Amino acid sequence: VQLQASGGGSVQAGESLTLSCATSGRPFSSHAWGWFRQAPGNEREFVAGIRWNGTGKRFADSVKGRFAISRDHGKRTAYLQMNSLKPEDTAVYYCAFGVGTDSSAGSYRYWGQGTQVTVSS
Repeated sequence: VQLQASGGGSVQAGESLTLSCATSGRPFSSHAWGWFRQAPGNEREFVAGIRWNGTGKRFADSVKGRFAISRDHGKRTAYLQMNSLKPEDTAVYYCAFGVGTDSSAGSYRYWGQGTQVTVSS
């Protein structure tokens, strides 16, 4: 399984961005996508997750109500819609794919390259 993340950029606080995670290879339909982020000096943290069939949406408390996650089954792509962005959302965002049984990074076997999101005030 290979993952290709895209959609990062630099925006002002309050604006929106949508990240995409294109999946190729032989993804397991029982698995899930996860989005994580890592700011300089911080641990990598879970942001949101969704199962292959579109169920099981989960969000970190810090992004609930602002971020949405979805997937396009036909395109094998997961999306992270980020609204009302804040400077503290600045980080490298990673998409991942795996069993996704919990919010830990270890629950995801496959990782894409990161995409930088910078939010200025």
